[in-house]
Amino acid sequence: KPAEQKHPKEPSSLECMHLAVVACGDRLEETLIMLKSAVLFSNRRLCFHIFAEDSLKPEFEKKLKEWPSSYTKKFESIFYPITFSVGNAQEWKKLFKPCAAQRLFLPVILKDVDSLLYVDTDVLFLRPIDDIWHLLREFNSTQLAAMAPEHEIPKIGWYSRFARHPYYGSTGVNSGVMLMNLTRIRSTHFKNSLIPGGLTWEEMLYPLYQKYKNYITWGDQDLLNIIFYFNPECLYVFPCQWNYRPDHCMYGSNCRGAEEEGVSILHGNRGVYHDDKQPTFKALYEVIRDFPFEDNLFQSLYYPLQSKFLDTVHTLCGRIPQVFLKQIEKTMKKVYENRVIVYLGANHRH
Repeated sequence: KPAEQKHPKEPSSLECMHLAVVACGDRLEETLIMLKSAVLFSNRRLCFHIFAEDSLKPEFEKKLKEWPSSYTKKFESIFYPITFSVGNAQEWKKLFKPCAAQRLFLPVILKDVDSLLYVDTDVLFLRPIDDIWHLLREFNSTQLAAMAPEHEIPKIGWYSRFARHPYYGSTGVNSGVMLMNLTRIRSTHFKNSLIPGGLTWEEMLYPLYQKYKNYITWGDQDLLNIIFYFNPECLYVFPCQWNYRPDHCMYGSNCRGAEEEGVSILHGNRGVYHDDKQPTFKALYEVIRDFPFEDNLFQSLYYPLQSKFLDTVHTLCGRIPQVFLKQIEKTMKKVYENRVIVYLGANHRH
């Protein structure tokens, strides 16, 4: 009897949504604000997989415990040390930013997790994670990961101008927001430039790094681009509003999806939450950081955000405030309506 074909499970609605982040160095506050944005708006339960240096773990645990119970009951958090299963740990640790390469090993470490959303620490959710989690259902039979393009316009994109290694598509992909079906990743043999028969994910990582290490600039993101260059059928590409970065507005607005629907996930790369180069990004970060959990979302989050945005209209990104506000306004209305309906329902029963 031939072996039965095992199909990866459909993510069940009862399971929690798995979110992974890697935090090293001075990224504690940024990571907490990202997790806060996830908890504020999500509907289903969340499982946080936090990979952190040992020195950060006690502070993480302390801060998360300080959140009000109405929010802490929406998630569980699991902490992991930084570990690399193949090759030289010190080499991996130094690749690009401290510990960033950890994300390449998630399929190997999280053996019991079926699907996962990985995000960089400098990401903010402006709508429920549930909405990007649903994209897992849109994968066809060969797709096992999803990312957004690195750029919308090839002639000003980084990869199309400077890359000295293979990359996906015409502009490469950005790995700051990456949705993964880990079950499929673990069971796939990937085509590559090393051996003709294909390699598993874990077998491929170190030899690939060895082959291209003198040509890569953006560390783990470049390795992912190389992998999906050889395996384009494995990647689902989602639109730019799911990974919206300063590049999408600092040279003029070039993310049509965000213009139409608003930004879904904000990615403040280039350190823009912490300097004054992109005040719109900084405004969103600060408003979510300072939001008192139990307060009214419109009063204590949306209105302060609107007034902060008035000070940014002289900047290229600030000229299009509706791009940043549209989705978050929609999300807040939903959260508010759900609470009112729950409240009315509870009162009605008495």
